[in-house]
Amino acid sequence: MSLELRGVRQSYGDVEVLHGVDLTGRPGEVLAVVGANGAGKSTLIRILAGAQRMTSGELRIDGERVDLRSPHDAHARGIRTVYQELSIVGGLSVTENLLMGAFPRRRGGLIDWPEAHRRARELLDGAGFGAIDPRVLAGRLSVARQQMVEIAKALAGEVKVLVLDEPSAVLAGSDLESLFALIRRLRERGVLVVYVSHRLAEVMELADSIVVIKDGLIIATTEPAKTSESELIGLMAGRRLEQIYPARREPPAETRLEISGLSRRGEFEDISFELRAGEIVGLFGLVGSGRSEMARCVFGAEPATKGNGAYRSPAEAIAAGLALVTEDRKRSGLILGMTVLDNIALATMRENRRGPLIDAAGRKRRVTEMIDRLSIQPGRCATMPVGSLSGGNQQKAVLAKWLLAGPRVLILDEPTRGVDMATRVDIYRMVDDLARQGLAVLLISSDLTEVLGATDRVLVMREGRLAGDLRSETTTEDEILAHAIGQAA
Repeated sequence: MSLELRGVRQSYGDVEVLHGVDLTGRPGEVLAVVGANGAGKSTLIRILAGAQRMTSGELRIDGERVDLRSPHDAHARGIRTVYQELSIVGGLSVTENLLMGAFPRRRGGLIDWPEAHRRARELLDGAGFGAIDPRVLAGRLSVARQQMVEIAKALAGEVKVLVLDEPSAVLAGSDLESLFALIRRLRERGVLVVYVSHRLAEVMELADSIVVIKDGLIIATTEPAKTSESELIGLMAGRRLEQIYPARREPPAETRLEISGLSRRGEFEDISFELRAGEIVGLFGLVGSGRSEMARCVFGAEPATKGNGAYRSPAEAIAAGLALVTEDRKRSGLILGMTVLDNIALATMRENRRGPLIDAAGRKRRVTEMIDRLSIQPGRCATMPVGSLSGGNQQKAVLAKWLLAGPRVLILDEPTRGVDMATRVDIYRMVDDLARQGLAVLLISSDLTEVLGATDRVLVMREGRLAGDLRSETTTEDEILAHAIGQAA
């Protein structure tokens, strides 16, 4: 099915965010859309999904002008969208999430559960995600496996256009290869795949054509063979990025965090490591390795079964100078309906008091300084709902919240998930500055290039255990992956 946007404009009040977008996708094509945070990608995705009606312009499907009034309209025409932010219902099983609204029934109207589980298994196997048990509660899955369930759900029924918003942000290794294999199979079946991603290496590998959106306009349409990652970054950012990762240096020897024999039954076992002041340590592992579970345990959000070094509660961790930026900012990092100011001030409520009352003026001053320091956009966003910011600026707001608390140890779980390259570079430089000021940083990431380029050394987890402790300057991505899959020499 061909899809065409002509002169699409979108306004919110007096602010126009899309300024006459023209876009064409053909059957059996992988059309990549790249752009910085706030460029208009999310608005474009919502229009294609029927979740947002355009202010003006045309949407044509197979040459016919259509009006998508709702997601149901888009679904009926074979357009499926998998958003970056998950919509999984954690209290329901994988089967219930996959078949919601379309359960097989027995006579009398009761759900035919054996048939339901069979259909769910069929969807997961068809998508290449057969390792997921359809009977388990979806909330018990890692974020990466919840993402896989979302993708499998989108493939139910006849799919003609599949819109994927940052689908690989939390995937690595064989899981990432399964996603790529799925996209190639869909292309062979004649499905148009609209692939929105900040991971430019993936875009160059998968895409047939690439469009660059900046400030609500399509500023370039090209093909992988006719461009390069650095050229795309220059178009997106409006400037060349000569050096993505800051030069590292030897950190001092003072130990800031020491973990010894830490275990949590069923998730990880016998984890021991230390973080030193001024050091950035990467933590890599495939889905199910236990890396995020271990971080939450250290922070006191989950109790340890045995071992030393973890805190008993988040309050105790924060009081000791430990901060944790979680991998899912919208569920556990921010309160979306609250203002940017209130979110950034959440971790420092005690410090923002004058007697029994909140020091409103002092709180606003400190938050405003942090907004300026991290260049959170738009610049005067303190009174805006944090949910109205772009993904990159939301991530900066989470970082601002913890930096305001003045931590000594900072754990960052997927800090650049869904963040454009220019903002990534800003985050890398900010983390490097913090390390040079004496913070100890644990950087958890699924991006091998990031986990190697931004760190001093890399810890590798496999099946709940530490499988490697490698110096970043003397190792390679292949070596890290070999440790993660158990094939290291």
